[in-house]
Amino acid sequence: MSEEKEIQKDESRNKRILICYFIIVLLLGLVAMGIVARAFDTAFVEKEKWVEIAEGQKRPDRMVLPGRGNIYSADWKLMATSVPSYYLYFDFKAEGFKLDTFLYSKTNGVDSLSFYLSRKLKDRTPAGYKAYLTEGLKKKSRQFPIYRKRVSYSDMKEIRRFPFLRLHRNYSGFYTKEMVERDKPFGTLASRTIGDIYGELENSGVSKGKNGLELQYDSLLRGEAGWNSVRRVGGSWTNVTEIEPVAGMDIRTTIDINIQDITEKALLDMLAAIEAESGTAVVMEVATGEIKGISNLGRTSNGHYAEMKNHAVADETEPGSTFKVASMMVALEDGVCQPTDTVDTGNGIYMVGSSRMTDHNYNRGGYGRISAEQAIWYSSNIGVAKIIMKGYTQNPTKFVEGLHRVGMAPDLNLEIPGSGRSKIRFPNDTLQYWSRTTLPWMSFGYETQIPPIYTLTFFNAIANGGKMMRPMFTKEILKDGKTVKSFSSEVIKSSICSSSTLKIIQDMLLGVVEKGTGSAVHSDLIRIAGKTGTAQIASGGVYRTSGHQVAFCGYFPAEDPQYTCIVVIRRPRIGYPSGGTMAGGVVKNIAEKIYASEMAFNTRKMERDSLAVRVPAVKGGDRKAVEEVLDRLDIKVRKDSVETSWVVASVDKETQDLHLRDVKVREGLVPSVVGMGAKDAVYLLEMAGLRVNLSGAGRVAAQSISPGSRIVKGQTVLLTLR
Repeated sequence: MSEEKEIQKDESRNKRILICYFIIVLLLGLVAMGIVARAFDTAFVEKEKWVEIAEGQKRPDRMVLPGRGNIYSADWKLMATSVPSYYLYFDFKAEGFKLDTFLYSKTNGVDSLSFYLSRKLKDRTPAGYKAYLTEGLKKKSRQFPIYRKRVSYSDMKEIRRFPFLRLHRNYSGFYTKEMVERDKPFGTLASRTIGDIYGELENSGVSKGKNGLELQYDSLLRGEAGWNSVRRVGGSWTNVTEIEPVAGMDIRTTIDINIQDITEKALLDMLAAIEAESGTAVVMEVATGEIKGISNLGRTSNGHYAEMKNHAVADETEPGSTFKVASMMVALEDGVCQPTDTVDTGNGIYMVGSSRMTDHNYNRGGYGRISAEQAIWYSSNIGVAKIIMKGYTQNPTKFVEGLHRVGMAPDLNLEIPGSGRSKIRFPNDTLQYWSRTTLPWMSFGYETQIPPIYTLTFFNAIANGGKMMRPMFTKEILKDGKTVKSFSSEVIKSSICSSSTLKIIQDMLLGVVEKGTGSAVHSDLIRIAGKTGTAQIASGGVYRTSGHQVAFCGYFPAEDPQYTCIVVIRRPRIGYPSGGTMAGGVVKNIAEKIYASEMAFNTRKMERDSLAVRVPAVKGGDRKAVEEVLDRLDIKVRKDSVETSWVVASVDKETQDLHLRDVKVREGLVPSVVGMGAKDAVYLLEMAGLRVNLSGAGRVAAQSISPGSRIVKGQTVLLTLR
């Protein structure tokens, strides 16, 4: 019976549990259905309402501009960096523009604004600004420029706090347009090689390179813009970075700021002195091909000089007499002549058909018969032309092939966009005319076009033992201070000619400076070798004597070349056009100043001066102090039975050895302080009860009371110092 009751109780409990479970499931189902219904209603029925509310909780995404990479010199001096600048505008049709405030407010109106703008920008009076802004208001302009020039970030922040402009953008209509400027801390130094950028940002938010290295490495320097949104979270606005901006990479160039400064200053001084139209100067490191200094200056309309074009790499001009070195090298290599062979230049005038060829001294009777090496020393057009005509008139193609062989038209693949190329015509080229006079005139630098950087590269190979190096402008590319890519020196030609020919050419270039047309380049400080060049400039296919291009290309020191330098100056207006005096004068100036700034001496290997003092003058005094100083200076010293606390020093005249000897200090007797410093001498005498007066400077040379005398307390002793 009891068992049946227990079973009934269990069944009753189970039913109640099932009923409760059913009720709970039913309630949960109803809740779930309610949630689904509400979600459906929110997602579809009330969609526009909630989207509008969501949009109200955020502000439009803003582009975060990346930092354009910096450009550094070889010694890590900053040569180009990005600086933001801003144009200032009014939108007089802004939705909430406060017209009454603008016109009538005493603290935020146009009168107050005009006063502040005039004081800050200084381009108009307050009345002028009021009239100007009122005119913009009448026109209802949406892009009315407040100021025609750009302002810096700090100035823009200050102007934002001016009357009326400090109101909300919708109320004031004030807005800015951000631009990017490249600040060059060293001004014009290598400015054209470093390059420029376009001021206006692209739609992608990055700046774009315009020329020079800025253009060559634009894709690395520019970086990538990021995106930033402002959202309302917890009742306040919060910046949320959606995409991080990627800063551009940095470029480290080969430019040495010291050499660059020397190069530009030397060129500028000469251009100003002779009032030339333009000039270029380039310094290359012989062993590596690295460009250490490059300056391209042209005269502006106001008579000043500035970098406007990279003449060094872009100018395809007739090189003139510097080209004679290549002609002579080809002739020597082909066995056409030897340096001692002679050629008759006559009276300095030579007719090739109906064309007249002259030497620069034809009005003084010419050079007569001279050797091949003298033809280079004296820069004789006739001498070089006759040698080349003798060897190649029947086969001019061989001569042109020789020019290519020695490296006058290599593929330099320069890093500077817009670079020129060497143009040396072939006789069988149907696109270019080859006449009877082409070969002789080509031999001394006419009827060819060679950019200065190509001539420099050729001469650098002569200085470098025949090895031709590609000109380098960039050492490495960096990202966050770490090297991403480094550039190493590249050999274009392992040898431009035989070693015997090279030695002859090197001697000829030294002779140009020491015996020939480059005598003005001779320096008492550093030995320079090189070649002068003077050429008439063609205009419309006609050569006019009123325009010349003068040049000098060489290297220094001649006995151990470290640098090669070329200087080209166009259309000097003052003085007789001279490659040696004008262009060569610049090279000399550059060479001497580089030598002075970089010279170093190993004093350990230098011969000892017979008059030099081997040990310094040592003041006597406290023994421990004297010994410690001598020990730190690593000066060996002989001690002659030193037992007391006071010593004086002396030098043996024969052995130059330093000796220390005792100073006897006895109670009641005046001590000897001769040879001591003033500090120790005064201390010792005052401790003995004497008063001290000093005269002079240095060590004690004499004392008025003889050593060993009885001390009289309070007595004054005069010490003479020398």
